[in-house]
Amino acid sequence: MTEERPPARRGSARSPVPLDETAKRIIEQLQQDGRRSYAAIGKAVGLSEAAVRQRVQKLLDTGVMQIVGVTDPLMLGFSRQMMIGVNCEGDLETIADELAALDEIDYVVIAAGSFDILLELVCEDDERLLELLGRIRAVPGVVSTESFVYLKLRKQTYSWGTR
Repeated sequence: MTEERPPARRGSARSPVPLDETAKRIIEQLQQDGRRSYAAIGKAVGLSEAAVRQRVQKLLDTGVMQIVGVTDPLMLGFSRQMMIGVNCEGDLETIADELAALDEIDYVVIAAGSFDILLELVCEDDERLLELLGRIRAVPGVVSTESFVYLKLRKQTYSWGTR
């Protein structure tokens, strides 16, 4: 039985983890192919398979990275993808946490600019979307929303490297 980890909270107040060049190269190898074997990574970065395994586990345990399967929502029957801008009144952290608890919402960020919070979500159809918008608008502190329906995805990448 595998232990389930809590979802990552990027952008939180945690301090950056210092990474040496080898750790950065391991991350870059996994960004190219998240299923690459430890042996192949070791060959590319000059470490043994066991050393790579230990380093990857440390990167996972410290929250530096996750290894996940990224799916195409359309292929899974989710015909609506969108970003929702949310204007709020009150404590943004509390409102963001309540919105993040909604299963259909995949991305929640507190933002500067025209919106206080940005949400990204996928759902099956317009009926489900309408129901979800009602639930979002019912969250205490949500004043207004603006929806941006995705018509066609032109680029999505997670390979920004370690710079």
